[in-house]
Amino acid sequence: MRRGDQIPELQRRIKLETLVRYAGASGDFNPIHYDEQYALAAGLDGVIGHGQLAMALVSETVTDWIGDSGRMKSISGRFSGSYRLGDVLTVTGEVAEVHDGVAQLHLRCVNQDGTEIVGKATATVLSGDRSDRDG
Repeated sequence: MRRGDQIPELQRRIKLETLVRYAGASGDFNPIHYDEQYALAAGLDGVIGHGQLAMALVSETVTDWIGDSGRMKSISGRFSGSYRLGDVLTVTGEVAEVHDGVAQLHLRCVNQDGTEIVGKATATVLSGDRSDRDG
């Protein structure tokens, strides 16, 4: 793992089934996430996805790449936009720094139009090699 390494991107199309399953897993049953009429009545232009689901996709990108979720020590991000049914979310990232076996990753999640959904996302992971140096 070296500074500048690109993390393989993850893409997911957001389906109603995805939002309903996430609601069940998270306990967030706010109808704005699955009921079109409710979302419209609430002043939205349709159902919106859970912010934490977008963050979960950022986390999945990291754990898929490092292969062991136990190597991820921290992850954070800023929710900067909403997404809707049918949107395709893409998570990208790169290694920003590696020092003493610990890597800092920079990540972001955007929709198909390039609208940032999760920005300023960072993760700290064990690189797996104590000889890694910032390069």
